[in-house]
Amino acid sequence: MHSRKKTASKMRRKSRERSASPLSPKQRTEVRARGEISIQRNERDKLAGKWFEKLVALQARLRAPNGCPWDREQTHESLRKFLVEETYEVLDAMETGDAREFSGELGDLLLQVIFHSILAEEAGKFTISDVIESVHTKMVRRHPHVFGDTRAENSAEVLKNWEQIKASERAEAHRGKKSADLSEDSAASILAGVPRSLPAVLEAYQLTRRASRVGFDWDDLSGIFEKLDEEKRELQSLVETNGRDFSAAEQRTVGARLEEEVGDLLFAGVNIARFLGIDPEIALKKANRKFKVRFHFMEAAAASEGKQFANLSRERKEELWNSAKLVEQKKRSGVKQMVGAGNTG
Repeated sequence: MHSRKKTASKMRRKSRERSASPLSPKQRTEVRARGEISIQRNERDKLAGKWFEKLVALQARLRAPNGCPWDREQTHESLRKFLVEETYEVLDAMETGDAREFSGELGDLLLQVIFHSILAEEAGKFTISDVIESVHTKMVRRHPHVFGDTRAENSAEVLKNWEQIKASERAEAHRGKKSADLSEDSAASILAGVPRSLPAVLEAYQLTRRASRVGFDWDDLSGIFEKLDEEKRELQSLVETNGRDFSAAEQRTVGARLEEEVGDLLFAGVNIARFLGIDPEIALKKANRKFKVRFHFMEAAAASEGKQFANLSRERKEELWNSAKLVEQKKRSGVKQMVGAGNTG
């Protein structure tokens, strides 16, 4: 225990001297200096700093001897599910429009960052100061149009510069390593760093978004729709052959092709969302919720008739589905009328 405390103490003393960036100590000092000169702190920032210190100290206290038994049992692995859950709860709170709830959920997400940093400090890896310094230095370095001499006339140029800087950072970080030590993806690639552990929709979104930032994209939406139609025709053609009398080996081949074509169709759909500036993961989440609401309506309607939804005819199920859609449309219309009435005042 004494050794661990000593290690953590050394880390705190050196936290301002280290960074996760690939820059040299001299370069990091210059970058930080530019950031300090250009950024003025006000009372809001000072107050936030005080509360942040209190929160870090609180979490450290919970992990300390005689702290909270549950907090002391946690590991990076056991906290993973909470990090994901808190992220989605932030998104849900954002949609409600309730500022208090949104603020609270952001606080819960921030606590997860602090919790992981405290665990890392105990293991002698890094501290919360390293986390903050790393992102501060990174943000200064990736905004040369603000803190340096680079010019960016619009957001498209900003994003293009951003991706090129990230690619340079990755290449610098892996310089000197043998090719066998690197992953199958080129470290200098614009696409490097997109986690393969992401849900497939998010991964497709991130990959195509990065590619678009360096000019690899459709000229207009019609091109993506044509691609969507092409993928749909290919899938339909393959489905038509799927019913034939194939051998087991042939059936496996067709199955693999079907999976590939479905993937291409979904990939095109993600491209449409991205091109329209819509996050496909959030859009799909909303579609999921809409389906649940309508399905619950149908189940409730069937129960009010004294029947099990599963036992209804296909025609009756379709009728209830359309009724659910109609109720939803009326609710939307009512909300619009209320908003319009409020604006006239």
